[in-house]
Amino acid sequence: MISISTIFQKEINSYFLSPVAYVIIAVFTIFSGYFFSIMLGITQETTLRYSLSYTQFILSVLTPVITMRLLAEENKTGTIEPLMTAPVTDFEVVFGKFLSAWALYNVMIAPTAFYILFLAWVGSPDYGAIIASYIGLVLMGGLFISIGLLVSAVTKNQIVAAVIGIVALLILLVIGLASTGSEGWFYSTMRYIGTYDHWDTFTKGIIDTRDVIYYVSFTALLLFIVVRIVESRRWR
Repeated sequence: MISISTIFQKEINSYFLSPVAYVIIAVFTIFSGYFFSIMLGITQETTLRYSLSYTQFILSVLTPVITMRLLAEENKTGTIEPLMTAPVTDFEVVFGKFLSAWALYNVMIAPTAFYILFLAWVGSPDYGAIIASYIGLVLMGGLFISIGLLVSAVTKNQIVAAVIGIVALLILLVIGLASTGSEGWFYSTMRYIGTYDHWDTFTKGIIDTRDVIYYVSFTALLLFIVVRIVESRRWR
């Protein structure tokens, strides 16, 4: 746990000692605020559901920017090799980096709490639906970061890691969205693999264990694969 904490602190300091964290938080706040005001004006309903439906797209673009440097930079500079000889396990390296990116992700979405205060001021929002939505946001962030971390582990170029991560997340969004409302095993499979339906359920105020299992299991599986990729470098 001490090693995970050390890696976590090193990575989180790297984020906030550079412009990256502040730019990401600012961009997310601007776009999420734009969609919040637009959807509130259109629907006249004191809910986050409609504005949050656009949040997955914004997060699909921004989350890979958070994760792009985590292992790609280590691969490029060659610092991954000394790290492998340090008294830390591969899991501690990967999990420490994962937690730091997840922490920044949660800091990034934190300003949206002001939207709740605004809704409470102008009406009576459904707090159950809001809490469910934020649980979904946190779980979805874990999955998105694990995908970005996986891409970062297999390349030395941060830009390539970001682009591939964005494309992968948008594909998951699109195949889930495109299969919504269609019947048959193919569409059901695409709907399950895609991220849209799982996130949409949370925005409706429903915490379905199938969606929780989807996020947690795929996040754990992807982190396991990243650990194996990092471990394979010991044998090169």
